[in-house]
Order: sequence, then structure tokens, then C-alpha cells
Amino acid sequence: MALSNEQKKAYRAIGHTLNPIVTVAANGLTEGVIEELNRALNDHELIKIKVSVGDRDVKKEVLAEILRITGAEMPQQIGNTALLMRRNPKANPKLSNLKR
Repeated sequence: MALSNEQKKAYRAIGHTLNPIVTVAANGLTEGVIEELNRALNDHELIKIKVSVGDRDVKKEVLAEILRITGAEMPQQIGNTALLMRRNPKANPKLSNLKR
């Protein structure tokens, strides 16, 4: 499902106040990182992550792999920081960044 410009704008506004929850470092995508990404997306639905893996091409590949594995969408990416969103119909309203 592609996000409309209005949805992206709303998610960026919410994500502006968020701090990065997960950091993907030079060792790349390990099982632990993927599990933490899935847990954070299930709990919060909208998260900010930091990708510090080196040059631009490697960063694009890592982000594409993250999106493929998690099934999330990326409303925004600025530098090493990306905003990821994946809806969870059973999300806890106290934890969800979208339902507050």
C-alpha cells in the first residue's frame, strides 16, 4: 500500500518528536536487530531508526532489505535517520505513536 502525500505529511509530523529506537550499525542486519525492529513496529507502529552503515549505496540497500523483511513503509528518510511505519490492528493504544 503506497502512502499518499497527506499521510506522509501526517506521519512526518508525528515522527518529528520521536527519538531513534533501533540503530543499525556497521555489522548490518542481524537476527537481533530484525527481531527488535519487528517488536518496535508491532508496539509503536511508527518508529524512527538510525542506519550507520557507511556510504549511501550500502545504506539504501540496508533500508530496502529492512522494508522487505519487516513489511514496513518508509514515509521519510533524512541522512542516516529513517521513519518506518507498519499498521498493527491489535496495537496497544498506550504504546502506539499513531493512536495517541
